[in-house]
Amino acid sequence: MPAATSPNPSPSPDLAHMVGHTCLCLAVQRASRAVGRSFDEAFRPLGLTNWQFSLLAMLSRPEPFTVTRLAESMGMDRTTITSNLKPLVRRALVAVAADGSDKRVRRIVLTAAGQALLAAAGALWQQVNAQVEARLGEVDPITLRTALGELAKG
Repeated sequence: MPAATSPNPSPSPDLAHMVGHTCLCLAVQRASRAVGRSFDEAFRPLGLTNWQFSLLAMLSRPEPFTVTRLAESMGMDRTTITSNLKPLVRRALVAVAADGSDKRVRRIVLTAAGQALLAAAGALWQQVNAQVEARLGEVDPITLRTALGELAKG
């Protein structure tokens, strides 16, 4: 019986080393998970995730968002936004209401309960955000946010 052979040659160990040390995608993913965990831990007593906090914060603006506009603002697709909104709707933190001028359009509004929870979460956010910025060492947080914003533009 012939030995099994791989249809593709094995990648070189150099590739693994290069990716591990120079890949921006991997570095951003690792950092995102670490930062996300920090915020998730802080928000856990409030029953929120960092994504849910971000949604509530975005919805605190004066003009209510449509799902499409919220998705664009968050850099997510509509289905992801919709699935992330469901637990917030169930908890009555947000409500989906018909637009005043066009009943076909749905607007997402922050409820009074959502505003109260966001106020409590905001204090936690400030603490954790300052801690994360301090972990950057010599890296300027404004420069980092600007660079990441440029990358997010695609």
